Amino acid sequence: MGFILENCNISPLTAEVVTQCNPFNCGDEDLNDFFNNSTDNYQRELLGKSYCCRLIDNPTTIVAAFTLSNAGMDTRHLPGSRKKQLIKPIPREKHLSSYPAALVGRLGVSADFNCKGIGTELLRIIRAWAKDSNNRFACRFLTVDAYNNAATRSFYEKNGFIYLFSSEQQEKDYIKMPPEQELKTRLMYFDLLRVA
Repeated sequence: MGFILENCNISPLTAEVVTQCNPFNCGDEDLNDFFNNSTDNYQRELLGKSYCCRLIDNPTTIVAAFTLSNAGMDTRHLPGSRKKQLIKPIPREKHLSSYPAALVGRLGVSADFNCKGIGTELLRIIRAWAKDSNNRFACRFLTVDAYNNAATRSFYEKNGFIYLFSSEQQEKDYIKMPPEQELKTRLMYFDLLRVA
């Protein structure tokens, strides 16, 4: 099992839930602000849906929170080798210019619950949700716009995510960012049909 499945309930993170709980603190101000103040607006604008994992025996404690959105993997402007790597396992008759994906828009684990494998367990749960046969729509990939720091990139790499672009410069060129500007996030993806 895992910590979340054994000790938590997963439910939508609404403004009402936020008022019932202690403030969420994962150690990142941007994520904290989003999960404590903005999830209802985000959902109202149909940009994504946020969920939280609360302790069963203390529902005022949010152990982790995450946001999911619909996305797409547009392959039209990818470098040739990266495009080939992405579509190689897909049967030729199904080759498209864009593939269905789910975006893990935000993911945070409370600082009080670090080092318990909770982030990895959350990604396993999200993968299971995306592949659930009762899901009303299909997606082939999970994507993430990971913070461009060593710890975050390493976390996603260890969980099987691959960089959409092989270098930061390729990614900057793709989004038409000036070379001197700092890339704050890196686009990564996970193929839901790969062996994991």
